[in-house]
Amino acid sequence: MANQLPPGQFETEKWPILHKGDVYSFNKDNWHFKLFGEVEKELSLTYDEVMRLPKTISSIDMHCVTTWSKFGNTFEGIAFREFLNLVTLREGVTHVKIFGYYNGDRFGYSANLPLDNLLGDDSLFVYRWKDHNQDWETLSAKHGFPLRFIPPSSFYLWKGTKWVSGIKFMTEDEEGFWEELGYSMTANPFKEERYK
Repeated sequence: MANQLPPGQFETEKWPILHKGDVYSFNKDNWHFKLFGEVEKELSLTYDEVMRLPKTISSIDMHCVTTWSKFGNTFEGIAFREFLNLVTLREGVTHVKIFGYYNGDRFGYSANLPLDNLLGDDSLFVYRWKDHNQDWETLSAKHGFPLRFIPPSSFYLWKGTKWVSGIKFMTEDEEGFWEELGYSMTANPFKEERYK
């Protein structure tokens, strides 16, 4: 599926900046990452604890619902599975919500995703990136610093939460921010699953 342009998309060399609400201003002293929901024990991690987790480098194509696609992106970050390894799930967990800051609310933004799709190297909480036009660069605040979730290329990019703050583990699917506003629950760009 790498470098495959989904229907209705055009290729761009740039990484457009799109978001709703204010740009989050990172403060290491009060930033925490919460793992909660259908887990045996909730966990809250500091920024330093998160950054001590094992790192992964992976190339992931990005497809935005606004019709642009960007190939040749290489990201460094923490694989979703590293967070999964820190908790014991209760029986029947099938989906997650990945939360992020929105207008000062730590859990104001969220995106729902099926758990099974998030276990590979292409499911990353990233903090730096590069492409064939530039060497490694720290993620900018507008792109989601200090940590942004980049989903596998089988999802539109609104599933890629900026300014992440936690993961909620769920036994059934649940609408996130854009899904509540009429966007697709599944968001497969190759099937043009843009809206409900």
